[in-house]
Amino acid sequence: MIANVVRNCFPVAAQVVADKADEINKLNVFPVPDGDTGTNMSLTLGTVVKEVQALPANASMDDIAKAITHGSLMGARGNSGVITSQILRGVAEGLTAAKGDSATAADIAFALRNGVKVAFKAVRKPVEGTILTVLKDISAKADQLEKANVSAKEALDAIVVEAYESVARTPDLLPVLKENGVVDSGAFGLATFIEAFVNAYNGKAGEVSEFKTTVDSEGAKAHVSDVVDIELNDDWEGSEFRYCTEFLFHAEDPNFDEEANLKYLSTMGDCELLVGSNPDYKIHVHTNRPDRVLRHMLHRGQIFKVYVHNMDLEAEERTESIREDKAEAVAGQKKPLGFVAVAAGSGQADILKSLGVDVIVSGGQTMNPSTADILDAIEKCNAESVIVLPNNGNIRMAAEAAANACDSCDCAVVPTKTVLQAFAAMFVADPEGDLDANVEEMTDAIGEIRDGEVTSAVRDSAAADGTPIHSGDVMGIMGGSIEVVGSSVQDVTLEVINRMQEEEEGDTLTILAGSDLDDDAFQKLVDAIEEAQPDLEIDSHRGEQPLYPVVFSIE
Repeated sequence: MIANVVRNCFPVAAQVVADKADEINKLNVFPVPDGDTGTNMSLTLGTVVKEVQALPANASMDDIAKAITHGSLMGARGNSGVITSQILRGVAEGLTAAKGDSATAADIAFALRNGVKVAFKAVRKPVEGTILTVLKDISAKADQLEKANVSAKEALDAIVVEAYESVARTPDLLPVLKENGVVDSGAFGLATFIEAFVNAYNGKAGEVSEFKTTVDSEGAKAHVSDVVDIELNDDWEGSEFRYCTEFLFHAEDPNFDEEANLKYLSTMGDCELLVGSNPDYKIHVHTNRPDRVLRHMLHRGQIFKVYVHNMDLEAEERTESIREDKAEAVAGQKKPLGFVAVAAGSGQADILKSLGVDVIVSGGQTMNPSTADILDAIEKCNAESVIVLPNNGNIRMAAEAAANACDSCDCAVVPTKTVLQAFAAMFVADPEGDLDANVEEMTDAIGEIRDGEVTSAVRDSAAADGTPIHSGDVMGIMGGSIEVVGSSVQDVTLEVINRMQEEEEGDTLTILAGSDLDDDAFQKLVDAIEEAQPDLEIDSHRGEQPLYPVVFSIE
């Protein structure tokens, strides 16, 4: 009997939608990205299951249709849930017209046509690319199958294929879906329900997560998966209306004017729905004044089971959930090539990250990281191969020891002595390239730059030319050798740059300010360099490295 088929298959399909509710929620961007479509559809279907299961064992299809109509109306949640309730009502009522014990392709086509009629009547402004589009498409397919005189099983199998193919087309019909890299959530939820129902009908209730009735259906479902690559939507400015407001309404006037009250709802917001029949209705609207909506309806009857949701907050929760999913997905996959670099200041670290370094190890001239520190950073890269940039001669041995000790991936060290050499190396790095080829290319790159550093002496010493150095003097270092001594950071820096340019003229100066050099002093230094070296292009940044007010390189 048709009644037994519906009674047995409906709970299976409802459970599958419940199991996939989170997946459906993440697709939800229309009419607002509040991430609740799967939840609302699941709650709606769950209420139907309870009402149907409460019927006696010999309940007729007419009894079941009434239970589906009442249960879905009472349990409908959200825009998607209310529309789903009307689809269920229309299809269930359509099945009551079947004459035989078993449904035919013609019976299925008639039921779907009735579902289209009821659902489209409930929605004042139907939008293409939504759950209603899928309903319309599978109904049209069913009409074709009826004319082809196929069996009910063949018709149901083909309808599942058409449902998923229709879902895959939704981004081409609704631009907001394509912009966010998703198919319509309600459409996907409906296809999921239909698939699971048909699987149960075919005796494959244990295989509801994988539809295998026909080869074509697998292809259609795979197409949906290919379409979906959910994008984060952090810049959503919000709907014009904030509160999703829904409630049950019992009219006290036997002549309750449905059209007039629906028109009123449209003046208070959008996505307005008023479904049911006198005296019992389900009302839904997105509005900024749920209080006014409720007050208006209170004057016309009784309200109960009121739900008011803040869609802005729900949208934020959806975005955060997707972000966490993407982070977990990335964490579970090894990238081809990762990079670890040592940085002596927060500014240096930020620049290295912007150039593609995955993990930063804090350290420098006076705080050398250990082999264990670097090995831990290599592991955190979660990559097939890793390149380490020590950025200090004193750290190179620890980096090489870590690379040799690593057994989770291939590892190599590019022997950078300064962070500026690391910048040059990362500019030529190819994250998708071969490890050895990258090491060779990056090592060549660090040989193309010349470094300079300015710091203060902590004890008496002598410069490379024998000039005495006293504690507190400012020293200019070129190629690891103290070449300039003075009392001013600016004067020493200008002299070092001048000597480097006399040795070999370069085109670009990259300069980093240390933590002891404030912004005003740094800007004055940059201005002085521009005046002294008008042909030198200057790229200035905060490096925030300690002990060295200025580090720079010339290329």
